Amino acid sequence: MKSILFFMMAGLIALVPSCGYRLEGGGYINENVTRLAVEVFANKSSETRAGVSFTNELIQEIQARTDTEVLDSSKATRKIVGTINSITFSTLSRSSTESVVERQVKALIDVQLLGPDGSILWSVKNFSSTEPYEVVENTVNNDANKRAAVDKIAKRSAERLVSMMSSNF
Repeated sequence: MKSILFFMMAGLIALVPSCGYRLEGGGYINENVTRLAVEVFANKSSETRAGVSFTNELIQEIQARTDTEVLDSSKATRKIVGTINSITFSTLSRSSTESVVERQVKALIDVQLLGPDGSILWSVKNFSSTEPYEVVENTVNNDANKRAAVDKIAKRSAERLVSMMSSNF
């Protein structure tokens, strides 16, 4: 009796993984976009590394969440181009009229997915992301907090952009 129960339980356990459940991700950005290039984002902001940060995060997100292969621009017929229009900083909270405790960084970017002939397959304009960060008196630590906030919005933007590209086709 115990052996029959054991085999029934083993059979049930074997069926559970095949129930159709799977994790999000995989597939291509579009059925026709199996390989593409991502050009370094043009940077119109005063943040010196922003173009590279946004580009690198987008490449990492495409590679992590899709089966689309990211190649050098000379080997790809489709490409993603982007422009960081602005990165601005605003005060969120103060401890006094002269002392800022928390700021917010906001980025506005344009992104286009271009076809082999340069036609726009997908685009978004003035895509925005924000991130708060703590302001500290130490300039080195404050700059590090500011840089970390810019890096976070680059990552968050990449996640949202890949999701939008994948679902908007």
